Amino acid sequence: MSITKAWYRKTVVPWLWLFLPFHALFVAVSTWRRRRFLSHPPTPLSVPVIVVGNISVGGTGKTPVTLALIERLQALGHQPAIISRGYGGKGPFPLRVTATTPAQCCGDEPLLLAQRSGVPLVVAPDRNAAAAEVLRIAPKTTVIISDDGLQHYALARQFEIAVVDAARGVGNGWRLPIGPLREPVQRLASVDAIVVNGAPTPAELHGLSHVYAMQLQPQGWRRVSDDAPCAALPNGRTVAIAGIGHPERFFATVSQLESRDFDTQAFADHYAYSAQDADALGTYEVVLMTEKDAMKWRGLAAASKAYYLPVTAQLPAALIAQIADQLKPSDADE
Repeated sequence: MSITKAWYRKTVVPWLWLFLPFHALFVAVSTWRRRRFLSHPPTPLSVPVIVVGNISVGGTGKTPVTLALIERLQALGHQPAIISRGYGGKGPFPLRVTATTPAQCCGDEPLLLAQRSGVPLVVAPDRNAAAAEVLRIAPKTTVIISDDGLQHYALARQFEIAVVDAARGVGNGWRLPIGPLREPVQRLASVDAIVVNGAPTPAELHGLSHVYAMQLQPQGWRRVSDDAPCAALPNGRTVAIAGIGHPERFFATVSQLESRDFDTQAFADHYAYSAQDADALGTYEVVLMTEKDAMKWRGLAAASKAYYLPVTAQLPAALIAQIADQLKPSDADE
């Protein structure tokens, strides 16, 4: 059993207790770090910041939430920009990300966000450096969305959104490395909004306020090589691959959309695909993947037989109203 699967069981798998000393160290360091920043709050930026993050490791659906939030804010008249850590990217940082930036420089998720949103986007491990750069290159920005960064307390923020996967919830409820949590479950009580990806709402969230349900909507297959829509997938031996935090969610979606038999192969989150990986799938005539995987699959010889599935998130109107109210300037600011 992998450690990720062990984390998301409802009870602690016995061999995870071997990590108890490391768990104690992680809790001590993370608690000290948070208290240090809270006792000396960072200086707010010149524009409000919305953080879209989670308290667990692995994918929960933050990227679709960020994209949907960008669209809704633009509809309200805002000019949003995005900052991100650029996980998996080599920089140099801070780095402005455009639709043509190589994924190995900026990371797969920022490239996806840049291509889909078209708004200014800067990545850097130091989110304040990313924010300063995005305001320099896009001075008309009215709100910054931080893709991830809920635990990056050096960044001042006006609104926090925690995204929780309905199927996995908070796992066994323990923090790293015994469980999947970066912060205790109680942290969810202090965020401004909780978005639950899927249904039903995990029991751990019952009783908390501002909990919103969200469903991801598949948008139809597209060819990786040229992004062309594909009305129907070609016939042939098929494999679905996923280098994301929760590969089983993607495999389940493929099962719902396609009646064909297919094999599956899960890779590590943010996996950097190579020509050797494509060659290893040479016996397959159709390769299915997430949009995030497609960011690193382009340019490989096998891209011509690869197809990805974009998804969109529909955010509740009540959540957008809550955010819009929070972003209204106070009397002191007017």
